[in-house]
Amino acid sequence: MTKEEEMLWQKLRGRKLQSFKFLRQHPIVYDRINNQPKYFIVDFYCAEKKLIIEVDGRIHDFQKTRDKDREEILRGCGLQILRFKNEEVKNDLSEVMKKIEEFVTNYSP
Repeated sequence: MTKEEEMLWQKLRGRKLQSFKFLRQHPIVYDRINNQPKYFIVDFYCAEKKLIIEVDGRIHDFQKTRDKDREEILRGCGLQILRFKNEEVKNDLSEVMKKIEEFVTNYSP
């Protein structure tokens, strides 16, 4: 995990956010080919809200098409995605937490 992912994880782990369980570095299976699972590893996942949280470093500036395709596949699986840049987490973690809390409060899968 990056430093920013660790900062966010400390706020999410142990059901600290409205008692929702978040998993980190969690595989999301989206297909099976020849009985072999095809999956993406997401930064954080809350099954109760079908919510993926991604914390993006600079590498994501160079793979926008790949990220867009990945998001389409995951949204096609009925999942919602919140994406934050490392700088957002590092510079204003309370605002990031506010956005996540607003989502889990108002979204019903």
